[in-house]
Amino acid sequence: MTIYDISEKAGVSIATVSRVLNGSNNVSEKTKKKVLDVINQYEYTPNAFARGLGLNTMKTIGIMCADSSDLYLAKAIYYIEQKLRANGYDSILCCTGYDLATKASSMNLLITKKVDGIILVGSNFIYEKEEDNKYITDASAQVPVMLLNAAMDAPNVYSVVSDDFTSMYDATMEMIRSGVEDILYFYNSTSYSGKKKLAGYRAAMEEKGLLTNGSFLQLYQGSHEDIPAMADQLKKLHAKGISFHGVIAADDSLALGALKYGREMGLRIPEDLSIIGYNNSMLVSCCDPELTSIDNKLETLCQHLITTLMGVLEGNEMPKKTVFSGELVKRGTTK
Repeated sequence: MTIYDISEKAGVSIATVSRVLNGSNNVSEKTKKKVLDVINQYEYTPNAFARGLGLNTMKTIGIMCADSSDLYLAKAIYYIEQKLRANGYDSILCCTGYDLATKASSMNLLITKKVDGIILVGSNFIYEKEEDNKYITDASAQVPVMLLNAAMDAPNVYSVVSDDFTSMYDATMEMIRSGVEDILYFYNSTSYSGKKKLAGYRAAMEEKGLLTNGSFLQLYQGSHEDIPAMADQLKKLHAKGISFHGVIAADDSLALGALKYGREMGLRIPEDLSIIGYNNSMLVSCCDPELTSIDNKLETLCQHLITTLMGVLEGNEMPKKTVFSGELVKRGTTK
């Protein structure tokens, strides 16, 4: 039995079942009795919503991320743990890598630890094929699942995302307005977020009739810490006679690779080569000139995610999906 089965058999919403299990006063005695009768009949033992029945709760949230050495993911974990602690919750962190089987295994591990909810940090946990997302829907039948910067329409799954499409579209348009039209897009991921960013760049370039060279879409598949390798990939394009005066990167490390390429080729930044990064991370101030970057409001996303999770655990109706806008922060690598 899951909370969905209880909801169906009692003829009430999932939120109402949650409110009953959490001891909320916003439920009539008649409705409360109806829900508790079903629970007793089927001997349902709630997990994340156990506190309303006077059962023990672990006051613990499971966190999953693919790679904690990634600056964006590491910062997100920091914000999330900090805000969970402020609400009286501990956390269990699983670094899963990018293999689906390992992600599913980690999810199952967290469920066995009887966590009160699970947070998936980053967009690489969502797949295009519905069957590949079954490990998420299976878990959400037992505890609320929170997605940071990814979206999925499923019961008991809540999404908090940055509008990566619009942010990248606006950044591309801004570079075009500055007089740079031969803009290369440098990216390293085809995740949910990665596809949104790429689509934003393509939409702006196609709108202006500028996406005429397939080589302007450059996928980097090396280590996110290997800045020289990123620069070398751009050098190889130059050696093939492919020229560009702008680079928009899917994250700040790739933008640093573009900056290193420009320096080694003797280009003036931003006069000969304009560069925009993404995430507005600590890397933006680690170079000269400092890096123009898109701030995707990571701390705001994390705060809202925890607020939503706490509301769900308290039995409140919470938004299933919340979208925040990013902001282009201009510095020395753009005109």
